[in-house]
Amino acid sequence: MPRSPRRHFLTLSATTLGGLLVYTLDRKSARLHAQTSALKVPLRFFTEDEALAIAAAAARIFPADESGPGADEAGVVIYIDRQLASAYGRDHYRYTQPPFEPGVPEQGYQGKETPREIYRAGLKMLGPFHTLAPAEQDARLKQIDTTVFFSLLRTHTIEGMFCDPMHGGNAGMIGWQMIGFPGPRMSYFDDVDQHYGAAFRPKPESLAQMLGRPVTPGEDTET
Repeated sequence: MPRSPRRHFLTLSATTLGGLLVYTLDRKSARLHAQTSALKVPLRFFTEDEALAIAAAAARIFPADESGPGADEAGVVIYIDRQLASAYGRDHYRYTQPPFEPGVPEQGYQGKETPREIYRAGLKMLGPFHTLAPAEQDARLKQIDTTVFFSLLRTHTIEGMFCDPMHGGNAGMIGWQMIGFPGPRMSYFDDVDQHYGAAFRPKPESLAQMLGRPVTPGEDTET
């Protein structure tokens, strides 16, 4: 949860095909016309300035370019905010007792700090990152690219780009569209005869769309 009892919001204005993409707490999205320029989304972990700094850093790690959209358009910061506010953020699923000894790379992170604590320390390193010029942002990230925080932020940025939209990222399934991933399909049996001998690239569908009902993400049910 945010350190301050005051409720924090992130103002979003993500331009996508067909208008603005609106984020809501239940992960539903709606397209609005261009005259709607902003929407305030309640944050669960970050303060607004923290969310802006993380969003800007994620956008430098995975920027939009000629090949497609990036972290901003996918709503990566919303994904990270939800994950850090969940049981994962406080290391509920990781063994966290001493001794804390460096392991081999294949063992992954072996330290004491939780993801929340890693981000709190990382935010101090970033400072007012979103106010810096792009070249200054890149230089700041270069200074910290060997830290645990940068490694975790990079991992979360990729996850937020390509997760199921119910987790807050991959808004409009733009990440899946970019790489041609059709979603969590269990079978192509019904498509074999229909598309036999022809190129077949189905439109991406989220788990909720495939099931035909809302799906509650794990981070919303964890305690």
